[in-house]
Amino acid sequence: GVLIKGAKPLEALARIQTLILDKTGTLTDGRPQIVSIDTHGDISENEVLYFAASLDQASKHPIAQAIVLAARARGIALPIPENVVETPGEGVAGTIDGRKVVVGGAHFVASRVGAEGPESAVREAGSVVVALAVDRGLTGHLVMADALRPGTAELLAGLRRLGIRRILLATGDRRAVAEAVTEGLGLDALRADLTPDPKVLLVLTERKN
Repeated sequence: GVLIKGAKPLEALARIQTLILDKTGTLTDGRPQIVSIDTHGDISENEVLYFAASLDQASKHPIAQAIVLAARARGIALPIPENVVETPGEGVAGTIDGRKVVVGGAHFVASRVGAEGPESAVREAGSVVVALAVDRGLTGHLVMADALRPGTAELLAGLRRLGIRRILLATGDRRAVAEAVTEGLGLDALRADLTPDPKVLLVLTERKN
C-alpha cells in the first residue's frame, strides 16, 4: 500500500540513523477504549454508560465518540439528548430522559455539580477519567486508555537491527502518560508536552547532531 516514486527516497532511508515518532495514532491506534467503569450510589455500569453515551452523542471529541461506540457495542439504545451545551475540550451538559446530566473531565463535572470525585477515581498514568453526574449528583467514572498497537516493541527492535541507532518520542501528552504507555519500548529519549512547533524544532535539532 506504499508507493515509492524514484530511487532517491530508498537511498535516503538507507542512511537514516535517527527516528522521531509521535504517539497517538502512530505507536497507539488513536482510539481510546473503556477499561473500567466506577459507579457511585445506586446505579449500574450500564446506566452510567447509558447516560454518558447518550449525552456524548452531541460531541465530536474522540473520547466522547469512543464512549458512544462502547454503549452501542453493548446493545444500549441511546435517546437523543436535549438542551445540550458543550464546553470544547472539557465536557458536555444537557438533558437525558428529563434528567440533568453532565459528562466530561473530573474538574469540569465537579465544578458543575459542586462535588469532588471520590479518591477511588484517581487517574493512573496513561489513562483518562471521564466523570458523570446525574441530577447534580456524581454517579460514576469511566476510565479510558489508548493502548499501544500490537507488535510495536518488535517493530522498533527490527528497525534497530536495520541500522536505526536512536529512537525518540515527541508527543503533546503529559510526560507521565507518555512514559506509562511506552514503558519497555527502550526509547532513547522522550519529549512530552510538545506543541507542533517544538516538534519541528526537535527534528531540526536531531538532524544537526
